[in-house]
Amino acid sequence: MKIKGLRWWVVTLIALATIINYIDRQSLSVLWPEIAKELYPGHTADETKSIYALISIIFVFSYAFGQAIFGKIFDWVGTRMGFVLSIGVWSIATALHAFAQGILSFGIFRAILGISEAGNWPGATKGNAEWFPTKERALAQGIFNSGAAIGGIISIPLIAFLTIYFSWKSIFILIGLVGLLWLIPWWILVKSPPKNHPWITDKERDYILTGQKNEDFDGDGDIDQEYNPDTKDLLGHKQSWGVILASAAIDPIWWLFVFWIPIYLNEVYGMDVKSIGLYGWVPYVGAMFGAWFGGLLAQNRLKAGWNVNRTRKMVITLGCLIMLPALLAMANPGGPTTAVIIMAVILFGFQTAIGNVQTLPSDLFSGKTVGTLSGFSGMAAKLTAAGLTYLVPWLTSGGNYTPAFVIGAALAILTLASVWILIPKVQAIKKRV
Repeated sequence: MKIKGLRWWVVTLIALATIINYIDRQSLSVLWPEIAKELYPGHTADETKSIYALISIIFVFSYAFGQAIFGKIFDWVGTRMGFVLSIGVWSIATALHAFAQGILSFGIFRAILGISEAGNWPGATKGNAEWFPTKERALAQGIFNSGAAIGGIISIPLIAFLTIYFSWKSIFILIGLVGLLWLIPWWILVKSPPKNHPWITDKERDYILTGQKNEDFDGDGDIDQEYNPDTKDLLGHKQSWGVILASAAIDPIWWLFVFWIPIYLNEVYGMDVKSIGLYGWVPYVGAMFGAWFGGLLAQNRLKAGWNVNRTRKMVITLGCLIMLPALLAMANPGGPTTAVIIMAVILFGFQTAIGNVQTLPSDLFSGKTVGTLSGFSGMAAKLTAAGLTYLVPWLTSGGNYTPAFVIGAALAILTLASVWILIPKVQAIKKRV
């Protein structure tokens, strides 16, 4: 049996996993007003916000640790088994949230969730490097990045709707089961990398392998390991630090909204869970279109003859310049409709840039180094996201979120500086002689 366009089926499954990933992680923020009422009656808004921030920080630190180890795990066991381990464990962890009784138990289950959910990103990056030629990678990255946005669009109104019929505990169990069901088509379809997959057509195999310019240096159709540095040598290149610092700067902007959109709407505009369901999904529409736009724009420029360096830097710069004024505008957004529309613009710019930031490891290195650098950059990103999450309750005391958005604008500028200064040219790095 041969399947035409098998690589697109693979990236679609990864995008679906990313949707499930975001439904699972977003559930706590949407359900938090209900959870806080049940578990912390009598606490003030600032007190319950601090508790939520602490639980979220545990998640992010665990996520950072998980990205570092899962980069290695995917390199060791491969993309197929790596995703089985990642999504299998995180689905069980999500269901276990139903049995949480306070900070300790929520913290334990969020830690397990964070470690296992982290595998989705180095796994997706590695899958992208395996299944797509260089010129299609930004588009593929945009497709599965759009899964995060679609997950945000779906999760907030879906979970708000489910609260009509189910308790918050039952909702955690239901969404945990969905991830376990995903394992079935993944195990059946993704039997091996494209070089040896029995269902891929010869035409598609040749198209993928000959288009992986970083990996096939001698043009024989086999993936070569011309330069596969160890960790010490990898971190000795300033380009590696450009990727790590750019990821560390840009990622907290996304988490600022993932963690705090429902809480922001509840605190600033007095919305309950059902009202949050009507508004909270809007920013993720901007994120979805941004993911597609960033990928398609990069693909279009590469097909038009632009080199990888010019393409990546242009798209990343454009995304950051879209975010910058919109983040500053959140200082005084007016009503809730205007606020969520401005948020949509911010997340559009973020997703325009992030897909191209995430392809940088496969643009610069080859083979197993891609997963390792992706893991390091992901870990750095989550550590800075944890730092900002820790600061948010203090920065936003009394419901004033302006300082948090100003920090977000500064991070957009730092992202640009990291890419332009530390990565003089986006191209495959050669071994030092």
